[in-house]
Amino acid sequence: MAQIAVPSSAVAAMAAAAVLITTLISAAGAGAPALAGRPGCDTRCGDVTVSFPFGIGRPACSAGPGFNLTCDNTTRPGQPRLLLDERGIFEVSDILPEERLVSVLRPPIFGDAARNISTSGAVMRGSWGGGGLRDDLGQYSMAILPGPGAASPNLLVVTGCNVQATLLTRARGKANVATGCTTYCPLDAPLSAQDVDDDPQVGYCSVPITTHQTYYDVELKRLGNGSATINHNVPVYVLIARGDWFSPEVAIVVMNLGKPGPKQQEDHLNLMEIPVFMEWKIFVYGSRHDAPVSANADCTMEGQGDLYWCHCKPGYEGNPYLDGGCQDINECLNPGWNGCFGECTNREGYFDCGCQRGFEGNANVPYGCVRTKKNTGLIIGLSVSVVPCVMFLVLGGIFMIRKVKNYRAKKLKQKFFNQNRGQLLQQLVSQRSDIGERMIIPLKDLEKATNNFDETRKLGGGGHGTVYKGILSDLHVVAIKKSNIVVQREIDEFINEVAILSHINHRNVVKLHGCCLETEVPMLAYEFISNGTLCEHLHHGSPRAIPWGDRLRIANEVGKAIAYLHSAVSIPIIHRDIKSSNILLDDALTAKVSDFGASRYIPIDEVGAATTTAVQGTIGYLDPMYYYTRRLSEKSDVYSFGVLLVELLTRKMPVKYRSSKGDGLVVEFAELLEQDNLVFILDPQIVEEGGAEIKDVSALAASCIQLKGEERPTMRQVEMALEGLQSTNDHAPHDLQPERNDYSYTTISYPSTKISTSLGDVSRQYSQEEEFSLSARYPR
Repeated sequence: MAQIAVPSSAVAAMAAAAVLITTLISAAGAGAPALAGRPGCDTRCGDVTVSFPFGIGRPACSAGPGFNLTCDNTTRPGQPRLLLDERGIFEVSDILPEERLVSVLRPPIFGDAARNISTSGAVMRGSWGGGGLRDDLGQYSMAILPGPGAASPNLLVVTGCNVQATLLTRARGKANVATGCTTYCPLDAPLSAQDVDDDPQVGYCSVPITTHQTYYDVELKRLGNGSATINHNVPVYVLIARGDWFSPEVAIVVMNLGKPGPKQQEDHLNLMEIPVFMEWKIFVYGSRHDAPVSANADCTMEGQGDLYWCHCKPGYEGNPYLDGGCQDINECLNPGWNGCFGECTNREGYFDCGCQRGFEGNANVPYGCVRTKKNTGLIIGLSVSVVPCVMFLVLGGIFMIRKVKNYRAKKLKQKFFNQNRGQLLQQLVSQRSDIGERMIIPLKDLEKATNNFDETRKLGGGGHGTVYKGILSDLHVVAIKKSNIVVQREIDEFINEVAILSHINHRNVVKLHGCCLETEVPMLAYEFISNGTLCEHLHHGSPRAIPWGDRLRIANEVGKAIAYLHSAVSIPIIHRDIKSSNILLDDALTAKVSDFGASRYIPIDEVGAATTTAVQGTIGYLDPMYYYTRRLSEKSDVYSFGVLLVELLTRKMPVKYRSSKGDGLVVEFAELLEQDNLVFILDPQIVEEGGAEIKDVSALAASCIQLKGEERPTMRQVEMALEGLQSTNDHAPHDLQPERNDYSYTTISYPSTKISTSLGDVSRQYSQEEEFSLSARYPR
């Protein structure tokens, strides 16, 4: 494809402080009034007003070297020329500071591309950054950035016959279509000036340029049969010019229609000066505050904050780059322009419009003010007397409304307090006078602790409620549970949980700081546990979960907590919902048993006996004997703990797991234990990390998940077994593949299978003295 050089007729770069860029933009419309320069500086060169930041002569007259123009009085005596560059290629014909535009004239450099164009096309390549101007660095410079819209854009103009022109912009090595047009000519007769004058689409085409790219290509293609057409030799030119300058008459001259020969055409074009709009901006070196700006101007920063341009604020006009250059507009001097048809009062930067005295209505529409018929004196008198009374009533009303709101809020808090069993709760915690006073927390304290329950304090939530993180006045960090659902059964569970937790003090049970009963739904404030739940660490973490040693310790800690609830408190407690999602972990992976909403006290005379209850617990962890007896007991907690041990060993979720035969996790675990094939279900990580104690823990888990409650061990027995296993794990080296040991088994009966296991290797005989010393280790 032929390469054709194209003149940069709309290309420029300002020197030093300002780089002028030929803009592919919509240019400004009518010329602005003359704007002054700095004091003592010439502001005229011929017919052109030189407005700051441009200047003539002394450097102090301009914003920098790049804005310092030359007034040439020698080239054309009596006709001064204002030059943008030292070589005299660009002559300035107008400067528009508010629009950030300068209009320049320069001789065109045309190349007739007709002989090189074919139906396959030819590309003309050029740059908006050329032109032979200075390109020093100074305090200010200009940038290639989009300019404002206006009424007279620059045009891409193509002359010739049956030619398709496409303006392509280059960005990141790719060509993008910016705009284009197509010329047409008669097929059976030579093109004449009359043809061009009669039809604006014959012999040439023009299209506005709206892109701002620095580099461009112009692709030309011949339409039709190429050289076979009668108008094939009509010159093809591409130029860029102001839209208000180009016309069909100019096209006739450019194409040499009606001229005697190409030599005269060439001479004529060399004398022609084509106006082009060019854009400028100021580049700031150093502080932005050093840049010249009027106090009543608004400036826009671009680029990295080092490019700016300014305009006068609404209500002002003038030069935004001069101190005091933006002057107030007296809108009242032109009533038709400002839209005021009444009494206009000019203000600094704006104006007021109203009806004259004795008139009323809308002064912003014609005849909108009509003479008033009211007694003005009476109105003034009544206003003077009535206004104080109205103000008194308003202030009194506001005061009364606040009093009523406070009273209603207080009554509502008391209503919720009573509804939420506040008096009952006070009786329950009164047995512990050391915590009774601090257990009930006012609503205002929780609002302050959570920044009024701000969204940024939210830790999580679900269908039943939301948990927020807060800091109480005593600097304790707490997790505040705020329920969404008002159900009496849930309120009863809430009161039950508070009553139980108020009597518990164990390092492995989450600590309750207090509760709030002054809202429709009660709220609890627990100690803040930062490291999530055991369920999250086992099932939602990385491929490698908690190490085996930590899992064994966590099991031991949970076992201690449940044993404490069953036997070490004044009134034994059944948790009834032991599962991995109710085991919280702190940063040291210390276990904390939580969620006592389903828990129940066991009367002293019924310890060990089954307790009648409504259904509680979670499928997968729930004691299967419940389906037969409709009762839960402390042995139900033992079963749930056994399922938790299985979960720690297998890293599988009891709620979701199903074997290939459709069996749940407990049944599958028991069958594989009976077949001595536990390796098929155990977590590969603990097979790698653990030792012989894995079989001991498996046997302990199997004893806990016996179908019949009386065949399960107590939590005290489970705790002592785990204590011994952890001691062994802490001191004995691990055998990653232990030899097979023979165990003595007893039968565990399930509806679908029979499994044999025993506590033979994990249970130990303890004397009463040992058991007493073990219980003494519980914190109270």
